[in-house]
Amino acid sequence: MAWRTEYPKSPSIARLQGFGDDDDGELDRSGEPHPEGVHGAGRPLRRRRRHPADALGSAPPRCRRRRTEFGEIVGVGEHRWARFSAPWFWYRDEKALGDSLISLSIYSPFVVNLTLVHLPGLTKVAVGERTFGVLTKLDLIDKGTNALDVLEELTDFSILGRKEKEYFATSPEYSHLSSKMGSEYLAKLLSRHLESVIRAHIPSITSLINKTINELESEMNHLGRPIAVGAGVDIKEHLDGGRPGGDRIYGVFDNQLPAALKKLPLDRHLPLQNVRKVVSEADGYQPHLIAPEQGYRHLIESALNYFRGPAETSVDAVHFVLKELVRKSIGETQRFPNLQAEFAAASLEALERFRKDSRKTVLRLVDMEASYLTVDFFRKLPREVEKTGSPSAPTIDRYTDGHLRRIASNVWSYISMVSQTLKNSIPKAAVYCQVRVAKRSLLNHFYTQVGKKEGKQLSQLLDEDPALMERRLQCAKRLELYKNASDEIDDVSWAG
Repeated sequence: MAWRTEYPKSPSIARLQGFGDDDDGELDRSGEPHPEGVHGAGRPLRRRRRHPADALGSAPPRCRRRRTEFGEIVGVGEHRWARFSAPWFWYRDEKALGDSLISLSIYSPFVVNLTLVHLPGLTKVAVGERTFGVLTKLDLIDKGTNALDVLEELTDFSILGRKEKEYFATSPEYSHLSSKMGSEYLAKLLSRHLESVIRAHIPSITSLINKTINELESEMNHLGRPIAVGAGVDIKEHLDGGRPGGDRIYGVFDNQLPAALKKLPLDRHLPLQNVRKVVSEADGYQPHLIAPEQGYRHLIESALNYFRGPAETSVDAVHFVLKELVRKSIGETQRFPNLQAEFAAASLEALERFRKDSRKTVLRLVDMEASYLTVDFFRKLPREVEKTGSPSAPTIDRYTDGHLRRIASNVWSYISMVSQTLKNSIPKAAVYCQVRVAKRSLLNHFYTQVGKKEGKQLSQLLDEDPALMERRLQCAKRLELYKNASDEIDDVSWAG
């Protein structure tokens, strides 16, 4: 048995098979299997929990003295190992494994109260962090002992064994841990862990895919995209429904925008503490006379700022769909890449102008709602009835929780009404500023610029290189693959 002479940095536990099992060989401290029928000089090794917190060791039966220094214990083991193995290898400077048993006991407060034979191996990654522990062969443990210390202290342990359901159904010691037992629980645990790891890596995967798409887009722009004759007509057919694609814009308005409006954190904006702060600060040194009008206005204006995000997101989503439709329309026939590149650049430039105009319009809609409140809405709200019945009750505290809760409720009702209005007006603005002009005048500016070119410049637009065609085709396939992957990840993210 090879003893280590250096001090261990942390307690180490070797995984050994239980006595009586059908093992291929027993393990010594060095991790090598013993020959058949020969026991290791250091087996069995027992680790016991001891209080108070002092660690010691002994090597009975002949040496019962207990030592607290690890070096002394190593020296005793080496001495006895050399004496027992010397008769076979006295003529050579070698050591061997003998059949004489050396028992070594170590007492420490840092180990659980289990023998090494029954203690499970703790799986660790290279950096020392625990993964998932699995305790096996629990049905072979000595009678009178159990592994509850491990199972109750380490929450991410699972139990596997032969006839596990039958064993744990009749075991009085482990019946309360039945939910953590068996291969079924381990499979669910690993599935949840795998799902969490995948979801944690979705942002980095999305970032990598978007970066690759941008690189491929740049390469395609450099090579020159394949062009289709009558690109403007094809785009119109996509938007009007003659070809697939226009329905995605409807999906933005019917699904994404309402979902984004529902997720606005308006409830965090209207707690009683924030309402009290805004209302008390709105009037300055002179409090309001009848109703906290300035407080109402400040609460509503600050809440309406949340609607700017969904409005801009809807415009960007429509812009992305239009870009995809342009790509499909001008990429159906690949003949003149130079001319196609000009088409693509002109289309993207026009779509960018449309997006800026649409973004300004939807933000104006939000600002309009904040700049002029609908007074009739508050006039129609049911007035608070004074329970005292006395008209001379203006001396009540206007900053009580009930009064502030009513203000928050009124503001919430008004914001809900504005949300419904913007849910209908934002799609109208986006269609008017982006979709409508894309159908009518997407390439008008480009046609004007092409009409000014001379014959030599026009001939350069119609040039074609077979090598570039092949390279462009491969790049287009990769680009389509990454775009499909991006769409699938987006679907999973929206579903989650």
